[in-house]
Amino acid sequence: MSTTDRPNVLFIGVDSLRADHMSLYGYDRLTTPHITKLAADGAVFDNLYAPHIPTTAGYASMLSGHDCFGTDVVALRHEGEMADEVVTLPEVLGEHGYNTTCVGFTGNPASRGFDTYLDYDGWGAAGEARMPKAENLNEVAIPELDRLAGEEEPFLLFLRHMDPHSPYLPPEPYDRMFYHGDETDPDNDSLEPVLEFEPFADYFASWFPEGVTDRHYIDAQYDGAIAYMDAAIQNILTALSELGLDDDTLVVLTADHGESLYEHECWYDHHGLYDSNLHVPLVLRLPDRVPEDIRVDDYTQSKDLMPTVLDLLDIDSGLEFDGRSLAPLFDGGERVQEPECYITECTWMRKHGWRTSEWKLIRALEPDFHFKPEVELYNLKRDPDELHNVADNEPEVVDALTQRMQAFIDRREAQTGRTNPMYTNLNWHGYDRGPFESSEEAYETLHIGSIDQAESMQE
Repeated sequence: MSTTDRPNVLFIGVDSLRADHMSLYGYDRLTTPHITKLAADGAVFDNLYAPHIPTTAGYASMLSGHDCFGTDVVALRHEGEMADEVVTLPEVLGEHGYNTTCVGFTGNPASRGFDTYLDYDGWGAAGEARMPKAENLNEVAIPELDRLAGEEEPFLLFLRHMDPHSPYLPPEPYDRMFYHGDETDPDNDSLEPVLEFEPFADYFASWFPEGVTDRHYIDAQYDGAIAYMDAAIQNILTALSELGLDDDTLVVLTADHGESLYEHECWYDHHGLYDSNLHVPLVLRLPDRVPEDIRVDDYTQSKDLMPTVLDLLDIDSGLEFDGRSLAPLFDGGERVQEPECYITECTWMRKHGWRTSEWKLIRALEPDFHFKPEVELYNLKRDPDELHNVADNEPEVVDALTQRMQAFIDRREAQTGRTNPMYTNLNWHGYDRGPFESSEEAYETLHIGSIDQAESMQE
């Protein structure tokens, strides 16, 4: 162990990894056997939600311990820094003597504070052959892990995996691992609506294999990308073990958000406030501190990650967080759950809502480019796949959840002294309206404008 006697941190952030497509979480395909093995030596959290999507907002919350009001980040194309008072995890660890490196994580406001920034070829340009993204990461990360292990100080090594982010093009044999049919069957027309969806049609055509007609083949590519990533992560864990660092390293594995496949017409992307995008994995392993082979069903959020890491490292930063440490759960202590949360998206659409353990309310702040209704309501107990919008049938529930959401917005605006960033981060998709001086002004302006725009879009 390092001379400070504090554990190292290997923090693995996976882009676009939905929990319900991991065998660790009961999926019927064996997509994550190695992560399952890792989890057997630590703790699995069954109900971690990433309330603020997509990537920019997700990592900002994860690596700051704050919700979107605290970070002031909601938009995919966020401009500038996070809120002035926010301190990132690498900044805190750096102040406590850690060497800090990130791999594949630049451009995000939450990437502030690392000592070393390393990149790898992890995107996979449109039309390019199947790229070994996870192996490319390892070629950079494993030598860096070896270097950090040779230093006297403890380290934070943050890895941003780009599998299974689209394009889903895992290398052989993962491309056929979960599909054994004829993906070019001319009688299968399941991909027609996908390829006819104009906003994404050119992108899909650039990476869907030529002639493919079966949407199950594309789904299988996503699962294959997860399995490929899982194997590559095991190589990192093996390197950690060979360096003799297993007992001295906190391993964190989570995701910035999930992914929609064929569901909800949000084809093969991560927009839409459905649980396929919000429900993400969390695995923690630290021998003698995190109990082995336990599952935690408490409701948790991405903002809980930074205070948890600091708690497990026994670091008192003196900072206040919106999130709360999960570590008391490992010591027999109590932690009041937070089963309700404010949810936001600023990707190709701009929506917000309120999620409870039973209900999901989604309200559009601008037109849904799939022409979905302005208000959606789902009973998560009866309809966990969110297939039946019951907003028209349950107006009292819509009103009650809207009031609870607005009360939360009002409270957080008062606490932070700033307007809800959902009303001020308005140039995320090319529009530049506002900022507004109040939530009321913003809602009235945008709501009225969204009706007019929706009507014009359908003409």
